[in-house]
Amino acid sequence: MNDKKEKPVLNSGIYGITAEQFSKGRSNIQVVEEMIRGGITTIQYREKKHQKDVGEMYAECQQLRKLTREYGVTFIINDHVDLALLVDADGVHVGQEDLPVEAVRRLLGHDKIIGLSTHSPEQMERAVDVGADYIGVGPIFATQTKENVCDAVGLQYLDYVTKYCPIPFVAIGGIKEHNISEIASRGAKSICLVTEIVGSEDIYFTCVRLNSILKNK
Repeated sequence: MNDKKEKPVLNSGIYGITAEQFSKGRSNIQVVEEMIRGGITTIQYREKKHQKDVGEMYAECQQLRKLTREYGVTFIINDHVDLALLVDADGVHVGQEDLPVEAVRRLLGHDKIIGLSTHSPEQMERAVDVGADYIGVGPIFATQTKENVCDAVGLQYLDYVTKYCPIPFVAIGGIKEHNISEIASRGAKSICLVTEIVGSEDIYFTCVRLNSILKNK
């Protein structure tokens, strides 16, 4: 009998990220419920300590882990390896200034997925070398949803990644309904929109519409 857990993968389609400050008074739980109903199969929990205390984040992650597990949705936590371990999340996403991928791997083990944000070909190549399971590519366009974000990398870097990256990637940063087709046409199979989803009046229908655009590309 083989009890080895199957390692999660980066799913194609819309990659959902929480951002409660842009969610028009709706909780992260409510937002994620609607995302899942709308067909999103990868959810990243992203909150900063100055916005919520760790205890509150832990309680939310417990609820989200239960919800995502029930629906077979991949659940990734941004930055907080400790929270990911405590709730048995499917993985962690880190940035260039966070814990290195090698250290996160030692904590999480090899049956969890680790994503790394990248902004240049050199960072992409380094991510592959250190064993990241997927990379974030961006910000493609200017974005205000993340603090201390670097300048937009534009479509040139996306084209480079599409051509040369041997691991999955998600395009992120300033992507909206009006430009998602262009991102998809350049080879992105996983695309993240933050405020376009969490700030919409009807998250469910927005997710359905966005996924439909991707499927028809």
